[in-house]
Amino acid sequence: MSQYSAPRGTEDLLPEQIPLFDHVLETCRKVLEQYAYLEIRPPLFEETSLFVRSLGEVTDVVEKEMFTCQRGDTSVTFRPEATASVVRAYLQNHLDKTRPFRKLYYIGPMFRFERPQAARQRQFHQVGIEAIGSHDPRLDAEVIHVAATCVEALGIQGFTVHMNSIGNAEDRVHYKDALKSFLEPQIQQYCKDCQRRYERNIFRVLDCKERECKKRNTDAPAFLDVLCEESATHFAEVQQALGALNREFEIDKGIIRGLDYYTHTVFEIRLPSLGARDTIVGGGRYDGLIEEMGGQSTPAIGFSLGVTGVLLAMGKQGLAEEHLGEPPCPVYVASLGEEDRASAFVLAEGLRRAGLTVDLDFEGRRIKPQLRQAAKRGARVVLIIGEDERARQVVQVKDMEHSEQIELPNDGDLPTEIQRILERDRREDQ
Repeated sequence: MSQYSAPRGTEDLLPEQIPLFDHVLETCRKVLEQYAYLEIRPPLFEETSLFVRSLGEVTDVVEKEMFTCQRGDTSVTFRPEATASVVRAYLQNHLDKTRPFRKLYYIGPMFRFERPQAARQRQFHQVGIEAIGSHDPRLDAEVIHVAATCVEALGIQGFTVHMNSIGNAEDRVHYKDALKSFLEPQIQQYCKDCQRRYERNIFRVLDCKERECKKRNTDAPAFLDVLCEESATHFAEVQQALGALNREFEIDKGIIRGLDYYTHTVFEIRLPSLGARDTIVGGGRYDGLIEEMGGQSTPAIGFSLGVTGVLLAMGKQGLAEEHLGEPPCPVYVASLGEEDRASAFVLAEGLRRAGLTVDLDFEGRRIKPQLRQAAKRGARVVLIIGEDERARQVVQVKDMEHSEQIELPNDGDLPTEIQRILERDRREDQ
């Protein structure tokens, strides 16, 4: 047994797991492209200062969770989230000048140095969107609706959509005063991290995951109580737009979101059956981030979907099994004797060039073990070649599905004949 193992908080995706993983990504990709989002692929790491500036210095991500590499004067960090990277790409590539309104999506790994748990890893995948350049409340509704549609498209049931508004910069000042009045008399009863957050960034207290702190925060004042008329109107119009789409949701004053750049609409999609880590999608509006990063004042909104949580949900709901297992290899070429292996090797390559997926034996098996291996690989058709077949330039073709065997010429028409056998059931069903 190897003395090495995958780093803590990471995992290997084995061949039989890949189809399920790809199913999740491709299902989400299809939904996002139906709503006219275009894919963007930023690098896996960025200058460390990008995340410090976008996420805020007084965040758990920046203070505790970033994977940072220092080489001389260069400091880079593997991305803990993708919004900052997408905004950086938006500005660096002058997308704000060529066509300011952009609907972008990303798929890929993120990295955070966290304590590994069932739904939380140090390397994890996210699917997300960033809609940049509009303050339209209908866009907020679309982003929330698209997130829920992705979850629905995967067949997941029992999820709920929760949303809140945290207003604009002026609203945050008013809420900060209200929150300080609430916390000041009891802050010494909060955890040490919360006491530090109270001094440096008071909103972070509301993000605490400690049970006692969370219980105390249930009585905290609501952002909705301090919204200005403009913010309240925006939030009301988001709700109206969601209603027009028949998308159910709950107003949840406890959603603040843990990063500095959020404003106005914030939301989560939760699946209670997952337990404490029940949030599988999180997002919101961030109208000040692009200006903070050196661009013009530009509104934007997005979300990220955690693939790990989605996979857990699919497993619990019996949705994963049908997508697990190695993909079948439709065609297998078997050789009767040692001297036939070279011919089988060339035959297999000719079939591949014609567009077929083909495998053959490389372990010196006899014919019966080769046939068993073909069955394990899910081969629909097995081609058998031996001395007699080589002499007559033919192959024996075994239809594994119907237990039938025929002889066909080993010529340029063979790939077409094999394809007809593979499509036989589909033609008969039509």
